[in-house]
Amino acid sequence: MLKEDATIGGITISKPVTIRFGKFVVQLGHDTAGTITYKSPCGFTTKSLQFTKDLNDVIIPDCDDPDKVSWLGRDVRSLSAQISGQGVLAQEAIDDWMVALESIDSVPVKIILEFPAKTITGSGFMHLADFTVTGNLGERVTAQITMNSDGELARVTTPGS
Repeated sequence: MLKEDATIGGITISKPVTIRFGKFVVQLGHDTAGTITYKSPCGFTTKSLQFTKDLNDVIIPDCDDPDKVSWLGRDVRSLSAQISGQGVLAQEAIDDWMVALESIDSVPVKIILEFPAKTITGSGFMHLADFTVTGNLGERVTAQITMNSDGELARVTTPGS
């Protein structure tokens, strides 16, 4: 969706540029003869990408008035990323999820957010920490996944087409 501006009573109101579900892509990488190829596992109906910053708190006293209530200072210790998703358990994706789950090594992952004016791509390695399959009578079997970063998730921004 492109940004749309509207003028009402002489005031310009700008709408944000947003993207649809299909422009948020999660891909698993497969190493074939030293070359990593990526594909999106089929079946997601919800996806999330969460970044976490681990902080250390330190009390910073007031040197002029030691009885004054102190403020907390915070220093960054680490960054982490987590992908969560759920949806139908697709035959096309089950083997990819099982390979990632059974691997003692983290697997290559790529996350893409494709806006009209730019594309943001994050790539790195993640562990499939949780793979839950659920079946309810009268419903399709579903799967839920959680992946946690293993090292840096490198971010690249490229201009849109």
